[in-house]
Amino acid sequence: MKITSITILFWPLSMLLLSDESQTSKIEVKCNFTAKNYALIPANINKNVTILDLSYNQITLNVTDTRVLQTYFLLTELYLIENNVVILHNNSFGKLSNLEILNICRNSIHIIQQGAFTGLDKLKQLYLCQNKIVQLNHDIFVPLKSLILLNLQGNLISYLDVPQLFHLEFIILYGNPWNCSCSLLNLQNWLNTSNVTLENENITMCSYLDTLKCYNIKTVPYKAECYSKFPSSITEDLYIHFQSISNSTFNSFLNNLTKNSERESQGKSWTFLVSVVVTVLMTSLLISIAIKCPVWYNFLLSYNHHRLEEHEAETYEDSFTRNPSPPPQISDTSSEETIVIFEQLHQFVVDDDGFIEDKYIDTHELREEN
Repeated sequence: MKITSITILFWPLSMLLLSDESQTSKIEVKCNFTAKNYALIPANINKNVTILDLSYNQITLNVTDTRVLQTYFLLTELYLIENNVVILHNNSFGKLSNLEILNICRNSIHIIQQGAFTGLDKLKQLYLCQNKIVQLNHDIFVPLKSLILLNLQGNLISYLDVPQLFHLEFIILYGNPWNCSCSLLNLQNWLNTSNVTLENENITMCSYLDTLKCYNIKTVPYKAECYSKFPSSITEDLYIHFQSISNSTFNSFLNNLTKNSERESQGKSWTFLVSVVVTVLMTSLLISIAIKCPVWYNFLLSYNHHRLEEHEAETYEDSFTRNPSPPPQISDTSSEETIVIFEQLHQFVVDDDGFIEDKYIDTHELREEN
C-alpha cells in the first residue's frame, strides 16, 4: 500500500518533468549568417542549433563543410541559397537525420552523386531550383522516404525518369527545356495517374519539338507509336524476361563461338607444325645432297671446259697453219721482246711426236699386215 501511495503522489510530478523535457526538445535555436562572405561553414555555432541560414555566402560544401555539418545533428532546416556549391557529394548530409527542409537554390550545381541525400529520412522539402542540373538519376531520391515537396524549377533538365517518391505531393518543374518526345511519356503518365500536384502547370511548357511548344508536359498529345515504344508494366516484365533470355542465348552463342575458334586454332596449329617439319626435312636433305655429291657442283662450275676430240684438234691445227698471222712489225724492239713473242706464237703449235708422215705408203698394205 505504501508503494502504491508513493507512486500516486509522484505520478503528477513525473508527468510535469516529461512535459518540460518535450518542450525543451522542441525549442528552436536559429542562427542567421546570411551575407557574411563566408567561404566555409563556421564551426563555432551553437551545437543545439535547429535552423541554420547560410545564404548569400561563398560556401562550396566541400569536405570540411561536410565534416562541420555532421556536428549539427539537431538541424531541422538548412538554407544554402546563392552560394558556390557545384557538386553534391556522397553523404553530404549523412548525420542530419532530423532535417526536414533543405534549400540549395541559386547555386551552380550540375552533379549530384548517387548517395548525396543518404540519411535524410525525415526530409520533407527539397529545393534544388535555379541550378545547372542537366540530368537526374531517379535513384538519388530513394533515401527521401518522407519527401512531400520537390522543387526543380529553372534548371537545364529536358528529360526526367519517374522519381521513386511514394509520399510526394507537390513537384515544381517549370523553367526547364523539356523535350516532349516519346521519352517523356512515362513522366506524363505518372503526373496524370498519381496524386502528385504539378505546381505552375500552365507554364511548364515544352521546348521541343517545335510543333508541341504550345502544350504543357501534362497535356502533350502523344501518337500511338510512342505507346508502342513505352509498353505497360506487364509488357515491360515480358520485355525484361525476353531480354534476359536473349542475353543468355547470346552468351551461349559467344561460348560456342570461342570453343569453335579454339578448335580451329588447334587444327591450324597442327597444319602449321606439319608444314614446318616437312620444310626442315627437305632443307636438311638438300644440304646433305650438296655436301655428299660435290661432283655435280664441280660439273656445274666447269660445264663449258672439256678436252678436244681428235678431229677437233686437227681442224684447229689446220686453221692455225693455213692462216698464220704475220708477226707484228715492231720497230726498235730488243731481242728479249722478239723471243717473248716467238714463244707466245709457238704455244699454239701441237707437240711433234717424232714421226714423219709418208704420203706414198699404201694404206692397203698396212691393213693386210695388221
